[in-house]
Amino acid sequence: MEHVVKAVRNMIPLTLTNPDNPRIKELEEMEEWKDEIDQKAESLVRRELWCGLGYLLVQTAAFMRLTFWELSWDVMEPICFYLTSAYFMAGYTFFLRTSKEPSFEGFFQSRFASKQKKLFEDQNFDIQRYNELRRAIHPYSSSLSEERKPFSSPLGGCGRTRFDQASCQPCNC
Repeated sequence: MEHVVKAVRNMIPLTLTNPDNPRIKELEEMEEWKDEIDQKAESLVRRELWCGLGYLLVQTAAFMRLTFWELSWDVMEPICFYLTSAYFMAGYTFFLRTSKEPSFEGFFQSRFASKQKKLFEDQNFDIQRYNELRRAIHPYSSSLSEERKPFSSPLGGCGRTRFDQASCQPCNC
């Protein structure tokens, strides 16, 4: 009978058993702090993306000037070809390093994770404690929003969860 009681008690989430638990308050504070870090990381990445757009605009204007006024298309065509090849190689390198498709969204996600990780370190945010509290307070919650899921860096590894969904084998990345 005791085994049944323990099993049922373990299945009931902690938030239902003790709403005045100090770990819940600690988690709420950490979630607010993490939200601030996420907002700052997003604004830093957006600033980088706007600077990238500015760079591309200036480059395009310079190439137009060189093509139509200073030089000719015969001179600029190989330059444009090699620059485009360099951009392709940069995109492929991005894919090899991050295992994300070289798109604006993939670049945003990668830069966001990098900035977020750096801000966690700079502000001494204990991500292990945060993940521990999330798992303890919401052990069976499968509908957590993306920003509320325990943090795992997409930088490195294969991008899968700890266990491969298809074969239930540990991930060896």
